[in-house]
Parts: sequence; structure tokens; C-alpha cells
Amino acid sequence: MRAVRIPRFGGLEVVEVQDVPVPSPGANEVLVRVEAAGVAPWDPIIREGKSEVSGSAPLTLGSDLAGVVERVGDGVKDFSVGDAVYGVTNPQFVGAQAEYAVCEAGMIAPRPRGLDALQAASAPVIAVTAYQMLFEYGDVKRGQTVLIPGAAGNVGAYAVQMAVAAGISVVAVARKKDEQVLRQLGAGVIVDSEAPDFARGVPKVDAIADLVGGEILQKSVGALKENGKLISVVSGEGSFNGVKPVFFYAEVTTAGLRRITALFEEGKIHARVGSVVPLEEARKAYEMLAGAPHKPGKIMLRVR
Repeated sequence: MRAVRIPRFGGLEVVEVQDVPVPSPGANEVLVRVEAAGVAPWDPIIREGKSEVSGSAPLTLGSDLAGVVERVGDGVKDFSVGDAVYGVTNPQFVGAQAEYAVCEAGMIAPRPRGLDALQAASAPVIAVTAYQMLFEYGDVKRGQTVLIPGAAGNVGAYAVQMAVAAGISVVAVARKKDEQVLRQLGAGVIVDSEAPDFARGVPKVDAIADLVGGEILQKSVGALKENGKLISVVSGEGSFNGVKPVFFYAEVTTAGLRRITALFEEGKIHARVGSVVPLEEARKAYEMLAGAPHKPGKIMLRVR
């Protein structure tokens, strides 16, 4: 099979598409015939050898995928050959960018009705991250207000949609050029992050779901109500104006994916697929991730 491999850790030059054997599922695993796979900001971290969990090179890159179950390992009861699924390969976040991938059965779920493979594969980690930020770590409730720095990004767009669907008011912090998109997603207040005094006049909020950290977060945190919650996926150390962020890594599980599936099927959230690149041209996708021009939304590999 063809797979996006790194023979060693390094920069863009180490990304290769190679022929490798089809893997076999072990106990509580399934082999998925991959139709689409996502390319994400954590992939270069793994490629450069900076991940603490992904093991050593050589390895196959990628975590998010969608496809069809080809084989099931011992102990797998919830999936059968032929099932259309989506999700993540494993806790190491590797192995998805290939024609076949082994997935832990507890990290995939049936594909949402109405989504094609590219849409489904674009969602798992970023949608689960948004959900956990708002409802598990932030405990934001109907009638409250959340401020989202980085609201126009991939995680931010899901967070805006989920908050609006749950009756939560959104203060979106993003660049001026993204205002129209955020209006369409349902954001009530949109603040230009490039304005020097953007935080002036921002309404008080019950929670901040931080996706950018740094100076933008430092300026935003003054809007947090007393006893409000600051949740971040980028800033885990120190404090901001005396407020210590709650930092977490997304945990993708079958149960969590089923919650995301329900939101898709109820029309409360919609996938945002950006540029799509054939598997054989995977390095182009990594160039896009590094700054080459690309469409807004999740960068994807079309495998089949």
C-alpha cells in the first residue's frame, strides 16, 4: 500500500510517499481502508521529533481519517467489515495517511449520515477539542457567554457553531477579514484581533476558550468575569492577569465521536474542508500547513 512516511525526523524534505506492507489489526483494533485523511498542526511536531507520545521514526504520519472497515481484530464487537467509520488511529496520532490504517476500536465511530469521507475525516480531533473545551472543561451553559480567541480557525469554527447551537452567546476574536464567515457561523459579537485596543469594550464573559495564546489572550483575559474559566489548548503554564488556564489535550473516543455525530446529523455543526491534495502529493499539503497558499478549512488528503 501507499503511505505518507518519514524515514527520519526533520523538515518538509523527509516527507515521502512509500510502498509499505498493509498492517494487521491486533486485539481491539480494526483495519480501515482509508478514503480520506486529515493534515493537522500536530503532524509537523511529530515529523520533527518533538512529540512526547508518537514514538520513533520511521513512521506513517496522520491521525484523522474516514474509510471502511476491512478487517476486525479479536475482541471487537461494535464494528463489522464494510462499516463506514471515522475517527482517529491511536493515542500516538500516527498511521492515518495511508491506503490502510489500523485504528483502536475505541477511537472510531460510524460515519455521520450526510457527510462524505473528506468531510468526516476533517472533523474528529478538532470537533472533539471544541466540544471538550466548551462543555467538559469550560462547563459553559445556555444563557452564558464565551469569548473565543482564534474563532475563525478550524477548532474555533466548531466552537462557535456548538456554542450557538447550545444557546451560548459568542464573542469571537479574529481578524477583520474573517468577519463575514463568523457572522455566518452565528457569532454575536466579533472583535478585530489586529486592532491595537481590540479588548476595550469587550463584554464580560463566563469563559474563554483560547486557541491562540500569547498577546491576544493576554489582552482578552480582562473580559473574564470573577470566577470565570479560562480553557486553553496552547497555554498550559503561568497565568494571565492572575488567571491560570486549564490546559488539556483532546481525548478522542467512540462516545465523544458519537456526540459529534449527533451534532452533524441534527444540522447544528457543519464541516469545513479546505484544500484537498491527492495522497501521492502529500508534501504539498505539508507545504500548505507551513504557509503556502491554501483554502480556508482543514487541509485534507484524498486517498481513494
